[in-house]
Amino acid sequence: MSAPVRIDRRRLEATFAEQARIGATARDGLTRLALSDEDRVIRDRVVAWLEAAGCAVRIDRMGNIFGRRPGAGGVDGGPPVVMGSHVDSVPTGGRFDGALGVVCAIEAVRAVADAGIRTRHPLEVAIFTNEEGARFQPAMLGSAVLAGKLALEDAYNTRDRHGIRLVDELERIGYLGPEPCAARPMRAYLELHIEQGPRLEEAKLAVGVVEGIVAIAWTRITFHGDQDHAGPTPMRTRHDALVAAAEVVRAVRRIALDLGDEPVGTVGWLDVQPNIVNAIPGKVVFTVDQRAPRDAELDQARARLDEAVRAAAAAEGVRVETEPLMRVPLTPFDPEVVGAVEAAAQRLGVRYRRLLSGAGHDAQHMATLCPTGMVFVPSIGGKSHCEEEATDFDDIEQGANVLLHAALQLAGIA
Repeated sequence: MSAPVRIDRRRLEATFAEQARIGATARDGLTRLALSDEDRVIRDRVVAWLEAAGCAVRIDRMGNIFGRRPGAGGVDGGPPVVMGSHVDSVPTGGRFDGALGVVCAIEAVRAVADAGIRTRHPLEVAIFTNEEGARFQPAMLGSAVLAGKLALEDAYNTRDRHGIRLVDELERIGYLGPEPCAARPMRAYLELHIEQGPRLEEAKLAVGVVEGIVAIAWTRITFHGDQDHAGPTPMRTRHDALVAAAEVVRAVRRIALDLGDEPVGTVGWLDVQPNIVNAIPGKVVFTVDQRAPRDAELDQARARLDEAVRAAAAAEGVRVETEPLMRVPLTPFDPEVVGAVEAAAQRLGVRYRRLLSGAGHDAQHMATLCPTGMVFVPSIGGKSHCEEEATDFDDIEQGANVLLHAALQLAGIA
């Protein structure tokens, strides 16, 4: 396969800029929570782009969107090569996370159409619901239901912080689709994404050939103490839920550092009650995110977290509840798909390296359904999930071309 097809950089830049205006923040970031009004607008725009590119669009019962360009055997001619990502963001996040993979996949399909190439397998673009998990937990809900990792009804009954059900929001924005959200034959799945870390930029490389995704665990911890007055209550009689939580916050960092350079741990959200200046906190709810490149290391980190939680509760005399939110094992990607990405980079003369992803992606669930791989492009300063998130368009252009050629290799030229 040596077709000299390339993506149209100017068109890709224009498409990217258009999506970035939907939910834009004052500091060039993005707030586009799953199933929000902004999410509805970008979904409508993506559907229009797919249809204009000659794709047949369908929407499943989780709101996942699929746009298929026919293969040589017609629209249903064999299992498709799927390219995709997500369009929801974290609050005050960046313009590139997820959305870049969607617009690059759309541009890849456009480029194939422009070149008049017919592929043996159909090409398909996928946009998954609630990848971030910022509004509805756990993350990657749309792909989790598709992969059979979560029951549809359980996903429907997931509620955001305001008690609003996911299914009600799907219906409100018009994306409670008629198609079953269930596994089907797929030739392969490819996802382009920003690295969200510093390694590619530090090495001055344009592309990462992703071999897999690290193991990830999310936990919700609740400490129940005694709410009391901040003045008259002696220090010796206090049972402060926030003090216990603070001990665990410090332990999360210590655990990761003790296990080496690669494991990480984060407390990213706390809810302190009553959260006023002159009351001892009676209840604290917070989340812990732990990740490691090997399952055994993550198991160690989880066990040490449990020890730290029990010790903090005992020392402060408070009651504790621990709830696992998500546990995803190390996900190795398919050697054939990883090889297709590497071969595309080599064929195009793109500087690259192999690496693991430190972040979770829909590719994690898709890897249980079909051969899967990812293409990374550098993150400037290694920053992501913030308004400063950025990637140079020279790197984006090279990554998009690698995505395109890997997809063509896997789909085959008719």
